[in-house]
Amino acid sequence: MLALRLARGSHPLVLMRRLLVAAASAGVGFLLLCALGYAAGHPAHSAGSVLRLLWCFVPLAATVQFAVAVARTDPSTRPRSGLSAVGLGPVRLSVLAAVSTAVSCTLGSAVALLFFLHLRGDLSGLPFDGAAADLLGADAPLPAAAVLLLLALVPVAAATASAMALRRSPVRATSEPDDTGELVPAEEIPAPAAPPSGLPWGVALTAAGLAVEAYASRGGAGSPFPLPGKLDSTPAWVLVGWTLTAIGLATAGPGLTHLCGRLLQTARPGAVRLLAGRVLMDEARRVGRPLGIVCAVLSGVVAAFALYGTGARPFGPLTALGAVLVIGCTTATLLTSALEARQARAETARALLRLGAPASALRAATALRAAALLLFFAPLTWVIAELAALPLTP
Repeated sequence: MLALRLARGSHPLVLMRRLLVAAASAGVGFLLLCALGYAAGHPAHSAGSVLRLLWCFVPLAATVQFAVAVARTDPSTRPRSGLSAVGLGPVRLSVLAAVSTAVSCTLGSAVALLFFLHLRGDLSGLPFDGAAADLLGADAPLPAAAVLLLLALVPVAAATASAMALRRSPVRATSEPDDTGELVPAEEIPAPAAPPSGLPWGVALTAAGLAVEAYASRGGAGSPFPLPGKLDSTPAWVLVGWTLTAIGLATAGPGLTHLCGRLLQTARPGAVRLLAGRVLMDEARRVGRPLGIVCAVLSGVVAAFALYGTGARPFGPLTALGAVLVIGCTTATLLTSALEARQARAETARALLRLGAPASALRAATALRAAALLLFFAPLTWVIAELAALPLTP
């Protein structure tokens, strides 16, 4: 009940982020139900059914990551002295965030079930009733236990991941007004952050993934691993290479962001460049991993269009839905992580303004950070995409 009351009294932007989580959960739930409908309608194709179900875990992982990012930026999960006095400490707040995440994802799963049953023709009296009956296996009954199990995957995974992320994250200090009513920051100047240690491992995993893709393309047809649409079969080792490349970019993201901040401070930097570089170094762990994941997803999209986009093998509707979910959730996670970083440095920004720093300098530092990241990661994404697609093109 407390989670529902907090949700009802939240800011409209907070409610919009929760609705986006519910929409992503609905999309993943629909994909899972489509895989179940295919398995029920094609009992002889058990291998294809399992592969379709496995492909659904890619957008599921992206949705869970987005739900965790939204939970971390939820104002109701911030520790405060007043809430601690009534028994809502960090542990209780993490449980509250998990419950709120579960409520949003459960709402999305319910919408997915209604939409799926409507397109199958099980619910009548609405437009497009039974429009996709053949695609969704309307002739075969669905086991209720399997439906409930698949629909519970996203709420349970998102709630568990949110609770674990908030328990592991450090207690975020909040500002309290002093006797004069001024807002006293928790710390005026943040300590220099240690460089992330995952850059060598990330580079090694990315190189290993590209090598696996190149080696797999030299063989024959390989074992089929079809996408859940109209794409032809793809060698399984090629997809293993893509997975290793994505994990490597996600692992190297914080280190690359830290390096980008160091490069901004080279060659006698001014105040704006120095501030932008220090902030990037401080936020490397928070923003770098979502940025690396976005880089991996975009490189995969570019490589996929280079392989399939110009031929006579169009993308199927389920493949398109899964791609939209993955791209949308990873991009939204990056934006939400940037919002979390902005909230974390809000006290430092206020302290700089009180010390006389112009607001235009802070805005220029923000624009410089965004431009530096774009100039650094955009060519990297293109190079990875070209290297991934080069061995596979005829």
